[in-house]
Amino acid sequence: MAPHLHLLLPHFLVSLLVLTSASSSAPPADEGAFIGVNIGTDLSDMPHPTQVVALLKAQQIRHVRLYDADPGMLIALANTKIKVIISIPNDQLLGIGQSNSTAANWVKRNVIAHYPATTITAISVGSEVLTSLPNAAPILVNAIKNVHSALLSSNLDRLIKVSTPLSTSLILDPFPPSQAFFNRSLNPVIVPLLSFLQSTNSYLMINVYPYYDYMQSNGVIPLDYALFKPIPPNKEAVDANTLVHYSNAFDAMVDATYFAMAYLNFTNIPVLVTESGWPSKGESNEPDATLDNANTYNSNLIRHVLNKTGTPKRPGIAVSTYIYELYNEDTKAGSLSEKSWGLFNANGDPVYILRLTDSGGVLANDTTNQTYCTAREGADPKMLQAALDWACGPGKIDCSPIKQGEACYEPDSVIAHANYAFDTYYHQTGNNPDACDFNGVASITTTDPSHGSCVFAGSRGDGKNGTTVNITAPSANSTSSGIRSDLYYSRGIWSILTVILNVAFL
Repeated sequence: MAPHLHLLLPHFLVSLLVLTSASSSAPPADEGAFIGVNIGTDLSDMPHPTQVVALLKAQQIRHVRLYDADPGMLIALANTKIKVIISIPNDQLLGIGQSNSTAANWVKRNVIAHYPATTITAISVGSEVLTSLPNAAPILVNAIKNVHSALLSSNLDRLIKVSTPLSTSLILDPFPPSQAFFNRSLNPVIVPLLSFLQSTNSYLMINVYPYYDYMQSNGVIPLDYALFKPIPPNKEAVDANTLVHYSNAFDAMVDATYFAMAYLNFTNIPVLVTESGWPSKGESNEPDATLDNANTYNSNLIRHVLNKTGTPKRPGIAVSTYIYELYNEDTKAGSLSEKSWGLFNANGDPVYILRLTDSGGVLANDTTNQTYCTAREGADPKMLQAALDWACGPGKIDCSPIKQGEACYEPDSVIAHANYAFDTYYHQTGNNPDACDFNGVASITTTDPSHGSCVFAGSRGDGKNGTTVNITAPSANSTSSGIRSDLYYSRGIWSILTVILNVAFL
């Protein structure tokens, strides 16, 4: 998995989702749009397969991709109806590409031994082989054909697809998409690969990383364009040959893939995006690898895929996508960003809460169904005080428990009092992620901040889960009133001024 191999985001979650129901023999275009997730294992404390599957089920994730064919995972996934792509690692390609019997033994051991109890839908033969292991290029298609032959002999060839993920770096001149083409030096491999995919009704697997395209563009690609954020029509990228407008980098790259295949006269092979995501942390030279950007990208990606709009070149044609990836991988080689693509930490805590309203998918809140809103680490004390003043005033929450002598007064600090006020407001508004921001000084966590006799709303189950409400939020200059929080506590005076925001997400 070349430089593209990393995954997602940071601090909290809501979850992922899934939309799918067709036969496992159907290609993604027929099945309907779905979101899956990759499961990497470069963790110092990798959860047991049963724990991984429990997390998948809790989050209602119905499609996964493994980077190998670990028998423990395949056994744990049995009878769950979760659809699985298994993989042949790059270091096994040579043997499988050179020997039919080696391929047959691999299929017997890793497919036949588990199917159909484990719903294996596809086999990924290597990953980004042409860029990460170019010396293996001559045997890649042979390896794919040998695996397919083994499936054919077991009458599984129509039920389990065979393909190989490609890096988008193989596509030259990707913009405008209509001029895109594969690196011609690789045509001796790509042409027979596409011919095989077409003849077997399989799909082209491709890894799409707008993050890297953005980072390598030296400012040519706007951040909002990479993140799926709304941009005005006059800022959209226009393909001068087709006059088609592109509002995001993901669609442009998928369409470049379609055009590159069409350049070689292959026009009916569906695209399956096997990896896409955004890192939540990075080194000093990666300032846009942030929790918020990772959340924004993945939330927008999920909604974009599940709304079934397709791409400008193929409107209405599903581009199902696997998010990279389930866990942050602390032992993965490389920079901090390489380790920080996960939706969850190893203990199952979400790295962040995905903003998935109106995604059309099925969500879960988190593994315990309990989340809390607390002050963000390092938040400016003056901004915290302003947000606290607002929550106990215009926010209309009961702040009496943090009055002197009450259960949540100690510790007597702005942070501790803000934690109580923020969490109370968050649950009062139905655990809506937008209600836990307070001008950037609050964030969602799965760690219960209750202490002693001070029990927070999340622990009491006071939230109005599932309730849709308008929420209020403090203005940027909420300190301008000059009213101190202690006056709110002692007098119980509530301001009638509220700022009503629509519940809308990026």
